Amino acid sequence: MDRTMWTPVMGWVGAIGAALALALAAPNERGLLGKLPSFSAKRLDQVPITLPHELPSDRTLAVVVFDKSQREKAQSWIDGLGLREPGNRLAWMRIPVVRDPGDEAQRQRIEQVLMERYPEPGDRARLVPLFTDHAAFVRAAGLPGTAEPVVLVLDRQGHVLARASGPFDAVKAAGLRQTAAATNDFALVLP
Repeated sequence: MDRTMWTPVMGWVGAIGAALALALAAPNERGLLGKLPSFSAKRLDQVPITLPHELPSDRTLAVVVFDKSQREKAQSWIDGLGLREPGNRLAWMRIPVVRDPGDEAQRQRIEQVLMERYPEPGDRARLVPLFTDHAAFVRAAGLPGTAEPVVLVLDRQGHVLARASGPFDAVKAAGLRQTAAATNDFALVLP
């Protein structure tokens, strides 16, 4: 009789143990979208920065472009999200990913062109050109490619918490804004 009473209890204990084991073995959502590699760079205002550890906030929007032809679409995200508006509370930055020319003089020429394009101190403080290999960056960050600009929500460990690509879209923007303002960990891919 005692054996019959303990059988269901042992079954429940086993089920709870299995559920806990599966929960611990399940993949972490943070790793599903990618991770920004660590970089030592300098903002356009010449202040050195180590990404992602020195991002301006625990959650930062990063507008990433791979080619100057993507500037208009990237600007549509900046304007559509109201990032330059006085009441904006979201931390953000521009990250042009530039193929590394391998020569410091050429890097400085590229920076000079960017400085002429972005003369305002606030713009320069938010712009971090990354001189690196496009394919390696895309692979590490889990991006769909370099054909479109990408807007990412990053944490200070470099985890991509949300991303959207292409031209501005209000629905995608709402998801990015929600993720950037959230305090819990989840990942969001917006088509």
